[in-house]
Amino acid sequence: MEISEQCVVGLTWTLKDTLGEVLDVLDEPVEFLVGGDDLFAAIEAALQGHEPGARVQLQLEPEQGFGDFNDQLLFLEPRTLFPEGTEEGMTFDGAALPAGVNPDMPRDVLYTVSEVYPEHLVLDGNHPLAGIAIRLDITVRSVREATEEEIGRGTAGTGFFKVPSMAPGNDLLH
Repeated sequence: MEISEQCVVGLTWTLKDTLGEVLDVLDEPVEFLVGGDDLFAAIEAALQGHEPGARVQLQLEPEQGFGDFNDQLLFLEPRTLFPEGTEEGMTFDGAALPAGVNPDMPRDVLYTVSEVYPEHLVLDGNHPLAGIAIRLDITVRSVREATEEEIGRGTAGTGFFKVPSMAPGNDLLH
């Protein structure tokens, strides 16, 4: 079966930056709904017409993927507002931020603690791959028809390529 709209593809990949540094490797196939919200439009376009066993290589610029880096999503917040032991790399759901943080912080973003200072934390609401051009080496492992439930949900249940609604470039999703 060839990849077309409203099918589910099982993919493996190696994701690198433009300098060739490996950012992510997916060895076991994961299923994505083509024609839903699982994949960026540029990836879906590159996969069209391919069958299991096909290898597809493409480069996504930030605007085709996780968006440009937005410095308006960086916030310096008092360390005392956050739990003891909060450290760099931890994440906080914007909807569950502690009372007292900047009221202008979007609540539908996932924040990563990017820096820790004695009195403050830097919270970054950008996707970790925002502003980075990425190279994908994808192998199609399987193709099947999507179920009515998957089509109705717009997903095969995989959120790797989902972009939070506040992220720049989210209009690139189907």
